[in-house]
Amino acid sequence: MRTALLQSSGHPGSIAGNLKVLDEAAGRAAAAGAALLAAPEMFLTGYAIGDGIGRLAEPADGDSADAVAGIATRHGLAIAYGYPERTGDQVFNAAQLISADGTPLANYRKTHLFGCFERDHFTPGEQPVVQAELGGLRVGLMICYDVEFPENVRAHALAGTDLLVVPTAQMHPFQFVAESVVPVRAFENQLYVAYVNRVGQEGEFDFVGLSTLAGPDGVARTRAGRGEELLLADVDPVLLAASREANPYLQDRRPGLYGSLV
Repeated sequence: MRTALLQSSGHPGSIAGNLKVLDEAAGRAAAAGAALLAAPEMFLTGYAIGDGIGRLAEPADGDSADAVAGIATRHGLAIAYGYPERTGDQVFNAAQLISADGTPLANYRKTHLFGCFERDHFTPGEQPVVQAELGGLRVGLMICYDVEFPENVRAHALAGTDLLVVPTAQMHPFQFVAESVVPVRAFENQLYVAYVNRVGQEGEFDFVGLSTLAGPDGVARTRAGRGEELLLADVDPVLLAASREANPYLQDRRPGLYGSLV
């Protein structure tokens, strides 16, 4: 399945502007044969927008979700994107996956909030594994800091995730996560990881780019630089099956030894 990663910070504070960026990227991705387009963490509104997070937050089935569904339908590809989700008085740092026919497939709420900024603006999610079937693959969702907890990614592996999509707002000086941690997570869990980041200065944060799609062999199929980019790479189920056969980490686990971890 050809997968496109939109490395961009869009227009912080402007949902309309970000939908326009997403629409244009979806057109280019579809023209290149992509079946899935992934956008970064909080792409719909911007990340470092302070109280604008609460003001712009919407339900998972709100007007902006309808707009993204229209973009997906118009270009004929699935879209995963980050946004602030409102449920009553609570706001979650969320990511949603919408199919090529506009059907909502999965909605995930970030379980591990990073730093005071996120803890001040969001409620942590409580469901670690959220998945959907797409193009013959089991696609899982996770957000940024979540992927830095090995237990999180292992839970996805045990649940059969083939492609883990990780909308991200990775900032300086933690670029080693994109460069080193993400490929290792893909290898040790025998799955693909699509890690798609924001770029440039936004408020107090300097987002480092370096988006990547890493394979189960630990090799980056594509990697961005520090600017705005649309990346394309393939998720190959044949390679995935062969790699899992050659690297049977999940079968060789000894859970009885791991009780002290919890």
